[in-house]
Amino acid sequence: MLRKYSNTRTLSDNIKLGVLTALVAGMVNVASFMLFFSFSSNVTGYFAIFAAEIARADYHQVTIVVGWIFLFFFGSFVSNAIVIHLNSKNMYIAHSLPIILEIVCLTTVGVYGQFFYQETLVETEILLSFMLFAMGLQNGLTASISNFAVKTTHLTGATTDLGILFSMFTKKEFRDNQEILNKAKLILSIACSYVIGAIISGFLYKYVQFKLFFIVSLLLVIIIAYDLYQLKIVRYINLFRRKQEEVKIESLVGD
Repeated sequence: MLRKYSNTRTLSDNIKLGVLTALVAGMVNVASFMLFFSFSSNVTGYFAIFAAEIARADYHQVTIVVGWIFLFFFGSFVSNAIVIHLNSKNMYIAHSLPIILEIVCLTTVGVYGQFFYQETLVETEILLSFMLFAMGLQNGLTASISNFAVKTTHLTGATTDLGILFSMFTKKEFRDNQEILNKAKLILSIACSYVIGAIISGFLYKYVQFKLFFIVSLLLVIIIAYDLYQLKIVRYINLFRRKQEEVKIESLVGD
């Protein structure tokens, strides 16, 4: 799920990555809306707010919104920079490090919100900044390692793509095209997972509030742990095969 890169990834790899990270994005976005009355998994609306605040000449708010947009951009920048610079040294570390940074950001929001949050405007703006940076990290990572096939923090593009793909399915030649079918499966699975995450977050919020970020962080830990476990299994299998081959060679030489 994390250890493969670009064109070496299978549909299954991308679906696993997309479903789990979209679930996280949906949960985080609804949590930020319920807690701060602002969205955090995309910045489309913030560009509109930016323009509106310029028109109102509220330059303090303009600065805040520009900062939020930059943090989402910077999160994506950091993710891709980590991937392209560390990929040749250790692909798994390169792909898991952005998620570790995301966990740190979301856990920080959870701890501060649970134990220190006084509901001031400044606190809200800072906590939202952490969340936007975290979502930028996630979106940058999934897009980078999947050759831009997986983007999980918003559904605007996914909804557009699904509309186009479903219109193509009105012709038999496209319904028989496996590549197009695979793309539809991937995007639909991401969209469904995002919505499921949002619904789960909406139900859990009233009971756990800021503890929700601990649950989200745990999901991200599971993503890293699962891939590490799979990596160890692959290494064990390869080692076992090498030993078997060595035994066969030794027996042939002995004969």
